[in-house]
Amino acid sequence: MLSKTLCVLGGTGFVGHHLVSQLTRAGYYVVVPSRNRERHRSLQVLPKVEVVDANIFDDDSLDALFVGCHAVVNLVAILNENKRGDFNRVHVELVEKITNDCRRSGVTRLLHMSALNADADKGGSRYLRSKGAGEKVAHAAEDLNVTSFRPSLIFGEDDHFFNRFAGLLRKLPIVPLTCPESRMAPVYVGDVVEVMTKALNDKATYGQAYELCGPDIVTLKQVVGYTNRLTGLRRAVIPLGNGMSALMGRMLQWLPYKPFSYDNYLSLQTPAVCNGPFPGRFGVTPKAIDSVVPKYIGRADIRGRYDTMRRRAARDKDPLGGG
Repeated sequence: MLSKTLCVLGGTGFVGHHLVSQLTRAGYYVVVPSRNRERHRSLQVLPKVEVVDANIFDDDSLDALFVGCHAVVNLVAILNENKRGDFNRVHVELVEKITNDCRRSGVTRLLHMSALNADADKGGSRYLRSKGAGEKVAHAAEDLNVTSFRPSLIFGEDDHFFNRFAGLLRKLPIVPLTCPESRMAPVYVGDVVEVMTKALNDKATYGQAYELCGPDIVTLKQVVGYTNRLTGLRRAVIPLGNGMSALMGRMLQWLPYKPFSYDNYLSLQTPAVCNGPFPGRFGVTPKAIDSVVPKYIGRADIRGRYDTMRRRAARDKDPLGGG
């Protein structure tokens, strides 16, 4: 049986907030490092959560964080690089530091967040190759009990997926859509963190990597169209071809905050769809998009539109009710 003390790296992010909350409900005491603890009051008010100022890229800081913990969770990731080499620094070198510091601190259990299609050799983008390399480093630590997770796009309240498109639709009268035919199986954040929490004390998960997908396989065009209807804005969405999508990636990656990059374009060329069903070991039935998203995106009359979309979905075999 594991100690009740865990350290969650990346605990201040979207998935991290949900996981920390889930872990505290399960009775764990959780330590969350942050570059600025005062920015994360929502975590500090949770019982059994300690947010501490720390530099997770510093070995001494990691050693201090891990002392007394019998499990570490690594959620740290970036979608784009500010400078060349950031992917390797965050997704590979940090994992090397984590595994080494786990050994020095006596930590015996590591949960690692990877990504669907992550592959050190065959990944379609630098992001996917670096995530694959980091996952390989984690599992190479034979003296640690490691479990990794490979989710598709993750959605839920405060996500950076549906909310991002809703924000674009509110700001722009016409939305050019890159990679409109990219396929994915978005998975609900609540299902992801429930699986991770259940895996903590399950010895059968040691050494395993689990793909996590939701029940709906959709295209990016369907996702944006669905969000468009939920917001009630009915903006014009212009799907871009492959060449123009690649060009947009090369151009937009130079803008502040990198709304889209060429590496994002390359990632989207590989369908983010699992090779099999949701892992049955955890007893979780993954939630459909339209059972969750309307609760945080849409107007007051959302229930009526939700019912209409369900009927249309059944008729057209489109999980998001496209016409």
